Amino acid sequence: MKYKISPSLMCMDLLNVRPYLDLFKEMSIDLLHIDIMDGHFVPNFTLGIDFCRAVYEYAEIPLDIHLMIDNPQNFIDKFLEFKGSILSIHPEVLFHALPLIKEIVSNGLRAGISISPGVLPESINYLLPYVDQVNVMTVVPGFAGQKLIPEMLSKIKAVSNAARGMGLNIDIEVDGNVSWENIPEMAAVGANVFVAGTSSIFQPQTDIRDNITRFRSILKNLNNKSS
Repeated sequence: MKYKISPSLMCMDLLNVRPYLDLFKEMSIDLLHIDIMDGHFVPNFTLGIDFCRAVYEYAEIPLDIHLMIDNPQNFIDKFLEFKGSILSIHPEVLFHALPLIKEIVSNGLRAGISISPGVLPESINYLLPYVDQVNVMTVVPGFAGQKLIPEMLSKIKAVSNAARGMGLNIDIEVDGNVSWENIPEMAAVGANVFVAGTSSIFQPQTDIRDNITRFRSILKNLNNKSS
């Protein structure tokens, strides 16, 4: 399975977005992770639909939109214009997540589900055949800079094993403290998409180009070991 890097755009210097996007295009970054927070599901506010539109039109890289919001069914239509991108919802905020997932797919996007640390992995098994990606949160959602909750490694493995057991070739994304030290452990239990934030490519006082190169070198070594 291909390893992918999804830089977390909320970690950029938001006064200087374009140079980052130019670099991501130049270095053929796979996805651009955009957290949408509403101040209800998580105690924070971040990026919005206009930001998504500007990035989508300029960067021409698929978006990896993570809706950390309550009542996503009330807002989903605003994000359906980003064809070919991934749109992830939290099924724990919905009584019936499947209709919303099907609506995402029917509009030309890739559907994802994201699960918070308190959500049992087996609770989403019935949704796995309908999605392209599962985002396993390894920190409490809402803020950058947190430390990995170690028990989440077993959750990544459980989700990955469940998907493979069903014969599904879906992406397993990991989001939270994706650090140089944690990347190999996360990959070893089944993660192949990495949300890169302040623990890696956006590490303060470091060069982002060098960090992307370092990230890719780690992933290449993992591929070599598994081949």
